[in-house]
Amino acid sequence: MTLDDVLASLFPDGHDVRNDEGVVLGSAVLRSGTGMLVVGIADRTALGIDEAIRLSGYVLESVGRDTGPILVLVDSDSQRMSKRDELLGLNEFLAHLAKVLIHADMNGRATIGLLYGHSAAGALLATGLATRVLVGLPGADPAVMDLPSMAKVTKLSMEALEEKAKSTPVFAPGLSNLARMGAVHMTWSSAVSLAGQMEALLADMPAVQDKRDALGKERGGRVKAVDIAERVRDLALQTR
Repeated sequence: MTLDDVLASLFPDGHDVRNDEGVVLGSAVLRSGTGMLVVGIADRTALGIDEAIRLSGYVLESVGRDTGPILVLVDSDSQRMSKRDELLGLNEFLAHLAKVLIHADMNGRATIGLLYGHSAAGALLATGLATRVLVGLPGADPAVMDLPSMAKVTKLSMEALEEKAKSTPVFAPGLSNLARMGAVHMTWSSAVSLAGQMEALLADMPAVQDKRDALGKERGGRVKAVDIAERVRDLALQTR
């Protein structure tokens, strides 16, 4: 689905969302009357310092002023790998954006990520994975790291990684693998109204918490993460 398709299906009564050179900013009202802030990255735009600070500022300005959930639409490249962005502290800008979304969620603005296109690496971490719930649409193409890049980092051959990717979601890109790891909470249908699916999710949001590690264990994609996290927490509490 294109950005226009997604917006039309989510907000059939209209919206005030604009795509400004790959940066999505605006707001809309659902049929239930719920107002929603809408931000994101479109057109497979690389997420650099300029995009990150615009998105961060837009969200921060709304915290304490507006009510209602925040929707983060995601169709990006990876983070922008330019000398300028790196020298100016791209990692800090991406971390700031992620923290702003988490801050908003902790202060009454439930955050929902909607992955409808591509995303990878730091761009995915700072947007969709920084929301309380990440939803995928069929055809979305996420990757924490593509296999050629993973081969360079791990020093493993492409053949070895391709073989591991068949049985281990951590080594494999794609929507289904991120869902198995618990990173993607659910996958919506593009054949029916997204507005109805959004309303159903929002009705459950008060009870929905970030439980990616538990979902990863339940779905067989990350079987140890939740147990290790709980063990670390228990040890920390024992030493207080």
